[in-house]
Amino acid sequence: MFIDYLKAFLVGGILCAIGQVLIDKTKLTPARILVSYVVAGVILGAIGIYQPFAEWAGAGATVPLTGFGNVLAKGVKKAVEEMGALGIFTGGLTAAAGGIAAAIFFGYIIALIFKPREK
Repeated sequence: MFIDYLKAFLVGGILCAIGQVLIDKTKLTPARILVSYVVAGVILGAIGIYQPFAEWAGAGATVPLTGFGNVLAKGVKKAVEEMGALGIFTGGLTAAAGGIAAAIFFGYIIALIFKPREK
């Protein structure tokens, strides 16, 4: 069990460290880096590389944005098998609906608690 926690910590930490290096050493904005992580997860998931990596790394690979991209890719694959071409448009959102809903809900709750203002 300790090894699983260690793998998750190291993999998640490496993914975050790569993002930080990209912020510090390039002119990429954080938003572009986040989108790049999701797209990388989609591509690696679509070609079948990300899932074995995620099974080995656990939460260190499934929780970051690359894991979200992988969920989108898996959802599209499944929906295309079940519904054909229509699954291209519906599969990703169906697979990630729980995570998207949680992000919206908790973001709203936090916004109510901390009363955000414009800078």
